[in-house]
Amino acid sequence: MMRFTQLQAGYQKVAVTPEINAELMAGSMTALIGANGSGKSTLLKTIAGLLRPIAGACELSLPRKAIGWMPQRSELETRFPLTVFELVSMGCWPRCGWFGGIDRQMRREIHKALEAVQMQAFTGAQPATLSGGQLQRVLFARLLLQRSPLWLLDEPFNGIDAQTVTLLMSILQRQQQAGTTLLVVLHDRPLVERYFSDVLSLDESRDRLASASLRRFAS
Repeated sequence: MMRFTQLQAGYQKVAVTPEINAELMAGSMTALIGANGSGKSTLLKTIAGLLRPIAGACELSLPRKAIGWMPQRSELETRFPLTVFELVSMGCWPRCGWFGGIDRQMRREIHKALEAVQMQAFTGAQPATLSGGQLQRVLFARLLLQRSPLWLLDEPFNGIDAQTVTLLMSILQRQQQAGTTLLVVLHDRPLVERYFSDVLSLDESRDRLASASLRRFAS
């Protein structure tokens, strides 16, 4: 599904990650960990095609337009005059196009996705009025509609309540069971130890000659 060969990610020709040599198998669920500044978000943006590699290569078995991408909430603009329903409906755009209409079947899918994240009562709400946990549930609903075989999630559980974390982790587990490949940036080590058997660590980033490590643990 995803292979890194001597990959280094960064900005303006300056690497911020260590050299990465690893392979993520289809259907795996991998936690991406590392100290602040080790390049976790930069690596996700490189995988998604938003940044060019500084060195090496990132090979994917699917086109980048098929990737399900969730950036950090701090990078999202929630002040646009959209409702929760309209925000979630953006997940249908890969199928209907920017100017295509949302048909009856897609509307049913939107309501089903909102029900899955327990946000069906907020369809008419403005995203700016939601709590951090509620907004993250809505963003997961949008991601569900994309039907992507690869999800890249940048700190999806940062600053949200434990109940929401449990709900969203159950969604990730179901997606993995359905064959989705998941790469998730996390800071919460107990959460990593509880749910993730695959861990890609960038903690060696202070030594640019060191390689990032992919560890697999028995489930």
